[in-house]
Amino acid sequence: MNSITHKQSFTVTEDNNGVRLDIFLAEQMSMSRTQAKKMIDSGEVVVNNKKPKKAGDSIHTGSVVIILDSVSDILSAGSDKGTEDVVYDSCVEVVAETGDYIIINKPAGLLVHPTEAHEKETLVSWLVARYPEIKNVGDNPTQRPGIVHRLDREASGLLVVARTQEMFSILKEQFQNRTIEKIYTVLVYDKFDQPHGIIDFEIDRGKDGRMVSRPKIDKLKLKNVPKIQEGKESLTEYWVEKEFVRFSLLKVKIHTGRMHQIRVHMFACGHPVVGDTLYENKKFIKKKDHSWNRLFLHATSLCFSDLHGVKKCFNTELPQDLQNYVSTLTSV
Repeated sequence: MNSITHKQSFTVTEDNNGVRLDIFLAEQMSMSRTQAKKMIDSGEVVVNNKKPKKAGDSIHTGSVVIILDSVSDILSAGSDKGTEDVVYDSCVEVVAETGDYIIINKPAGLLVHPTEAHEKETLVSWLVARYPEIKNVGDNPTQRPGIVHRLDREASGLLVVARTQEMFSILKEQFQNRTIEKIYTVLVYDKFDQPHGIIDFEIDRGKDGRMVSRPKIDKLKLKNVPKIQEGKESLTEYWVEKEFVRFSLLKVKIHTGRMHQIRVHMFACGHPVVGDTLYENKKFIKKKDHSWNRLFLHATSLCFSDLHGVKKCFNTELPQDLQNYVSTLTSV
């Protein structure tokens, strides 16, 4: 199988040594484990040029996981579509654009990049249709052209997309050095003891594929929480903006970029994000909450340096649906 034609590949790093293939693939491509398993079972994935025996096979440092053309071809299909055919055309807002980058306000429910051959309505397909020059930008331009960072499908808010390889490299370096500033507006359950705090629980991957942060408990006072001794360093800073009878509205800054970091940290300290069905604590949820099916997590502010070293900051207001929900809450 040395002649396999592919458009996307991932090299397994030490952090993922021994991880199940389906879990690794799900994380790398922002898909569910079920979706990853279907791809593996259908022969669309190879490891070191060999088809894996099963989705649960362990992968090891240095292994190369290859996604075959049938999955990656979605990009070319998306780029051929006319502007009027893109489902999210009226929902994606271009906050700013230069010859080097684009600032996008992503709506909730929109994937950043494709995960399966039948999912064509993604931010990437939207971008390629309008900015075809980004098709060759990035580390994996056939799968994530111009994409330097991501937002969960259920989340909304600001993203920066590189239009040139030089800008991509500059942004990538800033993310690696943790010099990019990202602020989120988040509604969580219950009230905090302190109006400002830092959550430094380390984050690891659980056996079920979800990210976890220990200690695992229902409710915890931050001052009594010991720092755990395993997982990846993770740092989340929060400020309480407003308190309600059952909720707290927060401004959150992440100093590290772990998968689902805000959602995992808030769940771990007993304040799960409202509308989060993956990291939820049923003791907080009342019957009337089921009418709200949207993750209350919005990337409000984004700051970075451009090619000339000039700091650029962009801000966006809460989407109308989130504003409407807050207006129904009872203040303390």
